[in-house]
Amino acid sequence: MAKKPAKKTTKKKPASSKTCDDKMRQYSSHITETAERAPARAMLHAVGFTDKDFKKPQVGIASTWSMVTPCNMHIDDLADKVETGVNKNGGKGVQFNTITISDGISMGTEGMKYSLVSREVIADSIETVVGCQWFDGVVAIGGCDKNMPGCLIALGRLNRPAIFVYGGTIMPGIHKGKDVDIVSVFEAVGSHANDKIDDKELKRIEARSIPGAGSCGGMYTANTMASAIEALGMSLPGSSAQAAISKEKAKDCTEAGKAVLELVKKNICPKDIMTKKAFENAIVVLTALGGSTNAVLHMIAMAHSVGIKISIDDFTRLGKKTPVLADLKPSGKYVMQRLVEIGGIQPLMKRLLKAGLLHGDCMTVTGKTLAQNLRSVKDYPKGQDIIRPFKDPIKKDGHLVIMYGNLAPEGSVAKISGKEGLSFTGKAKVFASEEDALQRILDGTIKKGTVIVIRYEGPKGGPGMREMLAPTAAVMGKGLGEDVALITDGRFSGGSHGFVVGHVTPEAQAGGPIALIKNGDSITIDAEKRVMNLNISASEMKKRKAAWKKPKPRYTKGVLAKYASHVASASEGAVTDKDLDFS
Repeated sequence: MAKKPAKKTTKKKPASSKTCDDKMRQYSSHITETAERAPARAMLHAVGFTDKDFKKPQVGIASTWSMVTPCNMHIDDLADKVETGVNKNGGKGVQFNTITISDGISMGTEGMKYSLVSREVIADSIETVVGCQWFDGVVAIGGCDKNMPGCLIALGRLNRPAIFVYGGTIMPGIHKGKDVDIVSVFEAVGSHANDKIDDKELKRIEARSIPGAGSCGGMYTANTMASAIEALGMSLPGSSAQAAISKEKAKDCTEAGKAVLELVKKNICPKDIMTKKAFENAIVVLTALGGSTNAVLHMIAMAHSVGIKISIDDFTRLGKKTPVLADLKPSGKYVMQRLVEIGGIQPLMKRLLKAGLLHGDCMTVTGKTLAQNLRSVKDYPKGQDIIRPFKDPIKKDGHLVIMYGNLAPEGSVAKISGKEGLSFTGKAKVFASEEDALQRILDGTIKKGTVIVIRYEGPKGGPGMREMLAPTAAVMGKGLGEDVALITDGRFSGGSHGFVVGHVTPEAQAGGPIALIKNGDSITIDAEKRVMNLNISASEMKKRKAAWKKPKPRYTKGVLAKYASHVASASEGAVTDKDLDFS
């Protein structure tokens, strides 16, 4: 019996040698084709390109790696994993860096004025590199408060296939059997000033609160923005709730490298994903999580980058029907890692979708809709108490309270968990800087019944709109959390809690009513009516306004001066390209 002829086999090429359709190179082909582009190819050969690489889509990998902060110290490793994911799936990954700064280190100092400014520098730098280098797609990796919205603003402006990867949350430190983090240290400073703890105890808390890489561990600004970006559809499912150093985060990176090529192939761009309905989804999710007040500022700015109008009033509208369900720090008990351990935000999003609070038809970076992504997600394990059921919420409506009134005619933002009470009337104690206010809190000058006013800290006046974590943490550490309120035209850290109102607009530098407050004035803050009023007559307010003189700018050269001259108000997202004059 004759043998059957041997079956012909074809040797399969390794994944890294795949070539892609020219339609996937609509940008990079500008610098890789024709004889005239030989100088560009020569430059690319020098950085590791082969002739085959010129036929592959190029993916820019924007890394926010830096050793200035633990939030971003591991992101170079994550960028390597994204590049591997791109290269193994037929693309050519190209890494580049942008800056990051550390809020936690600069907090309470003049250096903090550069924090919000860095969001614009980061957005501008990513846009500049990607636009110059003709990348076909982008993966941006962020791990701290400002570089995350900075990345999204750049991706929105560029509007080419893109994914955001979150660097991941830090593991909690442990002190006396309890989870501790950076906010624990700030509040320990207040306790130390109040003689509740001694030098040795402060040192122990300092040494144990930051055990390694990753973003600050509560539902502070970084974890808030990561969750919002995932809900927006710009991160892969699960990206927002993974430890910084974990096999899950490593996989998230390689999968992002693969997924961005699918977006390039299908030409799915940020404007296809970052729609009005998608932003509403993000606001609902961050509200249910009890997220940071900074999200208001950043969401408005991110929406502006794609031409979507989001206003501070959208947070009121959506907050009225969205309960706070997550018992997370700073107002709650748990750190982010505990939420990671029970499944992250995906089960919460599925609950919100089932309750009719999310738009399930929104496109995401998976190439599928939000509803499709959530279809196979399992609910949280029984017995967990981190995410409450709808029938037993932390708060029945949103915690981000937008207030108006004669002190904030263009709006302000408060974070009211309900634990602080819903109204406060007290006598004003006015400060022109955060440093002055902090010293008076620590030395016992601030007493019960005081409304601390910190002004000339807005986007233009600071400039840079510093976060007031040091004063708010000192208030809590001194045991005055229920007895003192604080208002400012600056911002608050995601770690701030207590009866605090920020983003007061117009800011003092623009002649807003906050500039007209005098020591001893009565101020009423009413979270139920959503108003904040200076209890003086309209005629007295008018008289003070007529006598007010605008202070000279604090900076006249350099990045802070440029920022102050271009930045919009906090209620408009503090963007720097809102009303550009091309006349």
